[in-house]
Amino acid sequence: MLLITGASGGLGSLVAQRLADRPDVRIGTRRPTGPSGPSQVRVDFDAPQTLDFRGVDALLLISAGYGEDDEVISRHEAAIAAAERDGVRHVVYTSLTAEGDHLPYALAHRWTERRLAASPSLAWTVLRNGLYAELLAALAAPGPDGRITAPLGRGRLAAVAREDLADVAVRVALDPAAHAGRVYELVGDRPLSGADLAAATGSVYAPATLAEARAALSAPGTAPFQPPMLVGTYSAIAAGFLATPDQGTLRTLLAGPPRPALETYKASLPQQLQQTQPSGA
Repeated sequence: MLLITGASGGLGSLVAQRLADRPDVRIGTRRPTGPSGPSQVRVDFDAPQTLDFRGVDALLLISAGYGEDDEVISRHEAAIAAAERDGVRHVVYTSLTAEGDHLPYALAHRWTERRLAASPSLAWTVLRNGLYAELLAALAAPGPDGRITAPLGRGRLAAVAREDLADVAVRVALDPAAHAGRVYELVGDRPLSGADLAAATGSVYAPATLAEARAALSAPGTAPFQPPMLVGTYSAIAAGFLATPDQGTLRTLLAGPPRPALETYKASLPQQLQQTQPSGA
């Protein structure tokens, strides 16, 4: 039996869609919805006393979302401890690309990798996912004035389509023994710059400063950890730390070429922006 966690999230929902009809898969989410049945179960890492992984052979542990480091680490510890207690054999974990060590949210991922490696009972596989091309559509969309002001400098991002990462996760999770002890770097094959994004959308690339971005992100109601997390992402891209393209791992695990990250970026923009793009973009 395979159990998927985080099935209501962006990546987890894509994985769940691909496996929804399999009788040997359980779909885990904090708040199960829709028709009840054995395939959908409650998995809430913030309520560790409710976790029940009995009968699960493999656990696809989708990273438990953004938050303060201690919060994310606590969630991951709850999941791994429950897996050890209930006899899970293998954990497949969706981590962060090695180049992301400069990002503010890397620490919880690296802690989780160490925790799995130190487990006395669990086999493991780590999927080090690059930043999503869909994320660029949120962080670097053209504004109403036709300018992209995201502070990406002259840096590039080896962004990867979330659909591709979901396909890899499914392939590995369905046959985890073949990938035991492996750490896979999963990034895009064409690093994208702010100028590339502007050319694809008929926009002008006019990057703001990091300070200006921080001020724009610090709106009332924003969680305290969010502005430094996002500004740190901009900074790492601008400094060139996330530009190394796929060395063949993603293509091999997909058994074919990855989805073009630039097309994924364009398709993920708000609908009104898509409608204003030049026809040849």
